[in-house]
Amino acid sequence: MIFRKELTTDDTDKGGLIRIHLCYLWLVFLLAGAPVFAQRPPGPSSPLYGARPETGNPSTGLPTALRDVRIEQKLDQQLPLDLVFRDEAGQQVKLGQYFGKKPVVLALVYYDCPMLCTQVLNGMVTSFRVLPFQIGNEFDVVTVSFDPRETSALAAAKKQVYINYLPEKMRSGASNGWHFLTGDQQSIAQLTDAVGFHYRYDVATQQFAHASAIMLTTPQGKLSRYFYGIDYPARDLRLGLIESSANKIGSPVDQLLLYCYHYDPATGKYGAAVMKVMRVAGVITVLGIVAMLFLLKARNPKVMRGAAQ
Repeated sequence: MIFRKELTTDDTDKGGLIRIHLCYLWLVFLLAGAPVFAQRPPGPSSPLYGARPETGNPSTGLPTALRDVRIEQKLDQQLPLDLVFRDEAGQQVKLGQYFGKKPVVLALVYYDCPMLCTQVLNGMVTSFRVLPFQIGNEFDVVTVSFDPRETSALAAAKKQVYINYLPEKMRSGASNGWHFLTGDQQSIAQLTDAVGFHYRYDVATQQFAHASAIMLTTPQGKLSRYFYGIDYPARDLRLGLIESSANKIGSPVDQLLLYCYHYDPATGKYGAAVMKVMRVAGVITVLGIVAMLFLLKARNPKVMRGAAQ
């Protein structure tokens, strides 16, 4: 306002007045916009993502706890079946004793996890409830804690919780076929390395940072499928178990589904093979037309003879 009062007394400098007004408006705009600029999402220099500018170069954008946390697919990798763990009863067991006859669902979690591991186990049991295959009959499940501090008593309590989530008719088989293991750091490290499960312990939160997935293996202990996330569609798990068993389980309908769907390692899901689906649809259409012609002929042979002439 001071600038405006002084300038309006000089009628010869109207061009300067316009310039001063523009500068004044621009200054107001900047001051009004400052809070907006201050609310931008934190960049790499934010304490959430990395070092402050004055403490060094900005990081790549990931929190320290998440660096090197990933799942590296190692399809067809043989598991080290001679590793020693403890089962939920506290007995020393070799990993290999759970392999040999059936495909196996393998899950790496820790039982005292407050968030993600519980979701992984919930996703598994949700699929198990609706699968046409049953734990202990067509396949087994091995759940291993990657926290060496956890005990067999904790594993037993976790097993009881999830067995009880299953329908009553499935519980007997699951009690024998779903195993909850604990182990020392050496055995855990060898197993997690073999399956490509990279995790990190965060001292600040006293929790493990890790990704979420379950793996399927052949009866011989070779990794065959990875399913990511916390939701494992029963269809995908069903097809994965059939392929992992070398088609020793499943029905003719399952074989048709396997012809029409294929596993994509990049997504960890089964997707429709479009050309194969079209072939199947074409065959079904031709068979339907032939069946309809035979039906019409059987109902009205005269009409069919007239149509043929």
